[in-house]
Amino acid sequence: MTASTLNLETLCQRVCDLAHTTGGIIRRDIHKISKKDLEVKGRHNYVTYVDKMSEAYLVKELSLLLPEAGFIAEEGTSAKKGGRFHWVIDPLDGTTNFIHALPIYSISIALMDQEEVVLGVVYEVNQKECFNAWKGSPAYLNGKPIHCSDTGVLDDSLLATGFPYTDPGYMEHNLRLLGYLLQNTRGLRRFGSAAVDLAYVACGRFDAFYEYGLNPWDVAAGSLIVRQAGGRVSDFNGGNRFIYGKQIIVSNPSIYDHLMEIFRTYFIADL
Repeated sequence: MTASTLNLETLCQRVCDLAHTTGGIIRRDIHKISKKDLEVKGRHNYVTYVDKMSEAYLVKELSLLLPEAGFIAEEGTSAKKGGRFHWVIDPLDGTTNFIHALPIYSISIALMDQEEVVLGVVYEVNQKECFNAWKGSPAYLNGKPIHCSDTGVLDDSLLATGFPYTDPGYMEHNLRLLGYLLQNTRGLRRFGSAAVDLAYVACGRFDAFYEYGLNPWDVAAGSLIVRQAGGRVSDFNGGNRFIYGKQIIVSNPSIYDHLMEIFRTYFIADL
């Protein structure tokens, strides 16, 4: 079976339904989390029973939707290897926000056919916003088509970024870049969920987003949604190493080239 023989539209709708249901499970437990529920995976890197519960539910239900698919999942619930297909899932992107009751966190689900993302769903739990796309489709927000912004110059743009909590090695370069962008854009936002940041570029709320130190489950779904919304997606070199290469820049088409010039000046690309 290949992506061309799957009904990706029907499959995507079923994944959206699953994300809605899982979001309800997460919302149910938001006020039940306490310090005793936190597990430390690494410095400033936390997981809760809600992350694990969400992932276990997603793995179970996605296995029913496409039994031959394997999994790349943040919490390691399933290490099943697929032949062609793999689900790439983040059951709760923005765990730090969640444990502090800050209302920006999401579920991210992508389907990859070998190295190609062919389906993506990002569900922002608090606003009940479901961003989705599949190979060859428009991008959608709650069933309505969305597009990247048409902002033409960087000076009029609002950007988003994030800061890695496990890899401070490029902090000096990142701060130089940040200093330039703060002076030459309408501003930068750091929301704490890369999946949400990508979705917000797709619907035009942000004009661009960049971050390094990310994992496949952070970016796989959102990168497809941005592309299907008419945006540009690359690594910091302008290449395609953004799923596994731990770096991504997404933008509306008008300011992408200018952003890449700035990255070449203020950042080192070969992370």
